[in-house]
Amino acid sequence: MTKTTGRNLGCVCCDPRAPFAATPVSRRGFLSGAAAALGTAGFSATPGAAQAPAKPRRIDVHHHVVPPVQREALTARGSRPIAWSVQASLEDMDKGGVATSITSILNPGVWFGQVNEEQRRLARQCNEYCAQLGRDHPGRFGFFAAIPLPDTEGSLREIEYAMDILKADGIALWTTYTPNKYLGDPSFVPVFEELNRRKALIYTHPTTPDCCGSVVEGVPVSAIEYSTDTTRTVASLIFGKAGTAFRFPDIRWIWSHSGGTIPFLTSRLIRLAFERKDPRMPMPAGPMPILEKYYYEVAQGNTPGQLAALTKMVSISQVLFGSDFPFREAKEAVDGLNDFKFPTADLRAIDYENSVRLMPKYKSA
Repeated sequence: MTKTTGRNLGCVCCDPRAPFAATPVSRRGFLSGAAAALGTAGFSATPGAAQAPAKPRRIDVHHHVVPPVQREALTARGSRPIAWSVQASLEDMDKGGVATSITSILNPGVWFGQVNEEQRRLARQCNEYCAQLGRDHPGRFGFFAAIPLPDTEGSLREIEYAMDILKADGIALWTTYTPNKYLGDPSFVPVFEELNRRKALIYTHPTTPDCCGSVVEGVPVSAIEYSTDTTRTVASLIFGKAGTAFRFPDIRWIWSHSGGTIPFLTSRLIRLAFERKDPRMPMPAGPMPILEKYYYEVAQGNTPGQLAALTKMVSISQVLFGSDFPFREAKEAVDGLNDFKFPTADLRAIDYENSVRLMPKYKSA
């Protein structure tokens, strides 16, 4: 058994909503969530006929699942993972008008502080579970595959299997890996070389950083440090010694929670680039062109202030729908976007068009 690190082994951001179920349920119809959907409704050719209900079209790129093997691994390390079931996922998707959820496993993934075969097996078993979930419910679930980073050999092996055999939609990474390695760390270069070669889509989620747990008494790490840790790892890609953001331009990055604190710290990053003027990392226009080409999903990042900051930083084409289920309901993100009074075309782009551009196989979802 590997030694448990100080990392938070299971988010407790909210109360469980449903008992855990390892076995999938029969496929549910899309129509129960149609009232919230923004897809164009069909019309009958017969004059006076009733308008057909719209089919939900949202694609959720931030939807967590808890495979049984991951639940067992977390429980064995003293964690109490949030309750989850396939049934609960489908019900929430229908309520929120979500046609397809691209799933990722629970924080902290499969990394427990040691490179060994256990974490390789755990990554493989979690990915096979997520792939089977998609086969059991066609069109409802895709997945971002787990890899056993910082294990380079194991990660390269799992990237090949997950993407070539299981047909994963991309790779799920965490903002930091013990001991204190952000994604711009030079040791991760071989993995990013392969992901860049594949023009891979990487979904990134924050986790508990080594530097800072619950710094303020009574305030959990997820309340402040998660958003800040996203900014830390993005800064490591741009300003780190490996020059990851410049060396691997074909990787397509998705950042959680409307970019965390990135939109609020752009002036400081711009100033840092101006002061450093590092020839290895040419930024004649500063870091903004890099930040502007990344993608950002709106789970727990859909209040007016957050959306205003994000959409001042990037164009609507870079914004994706996300829920953070089972910690938050999809309807929360739907309501936040609607309350912001986006034009209909912008909502449609956020709900599914931008995701379809990244993952064309969901065009008919």
